[in-house]
Amino acid sequence: MEIVRKPAGQRGFSVITRRWAVERTLARLTACRRLARNYERDPAISEAIIRWAAIAGIARRLTREKSATRQQRYVLDQPTY
Repeated sequence: MEIVRKPAGQRGFSVITRRWAVERTLARLTACRRLARNYERDPAISEAIIRWAAIAGIARRLTREKSATRQQRYVLDQPTY
């Protein structure tokens, strides 16, 4: 694992290498309702729930009939007068 830091002297936003992959993975795991809050006392249980959520997500993506696509934006028709 490598820690990627912001370049020295950088102001404003810029894309940091491979950070999107980590953020996407964490977002998918957080989508699991049980992981939204951590009420577990034993870290082993928390780890098991994270593994369960990751396996469920991978299985869902593998069994999907078609590849994932972005949902099209719904645009209201402009009335003609």
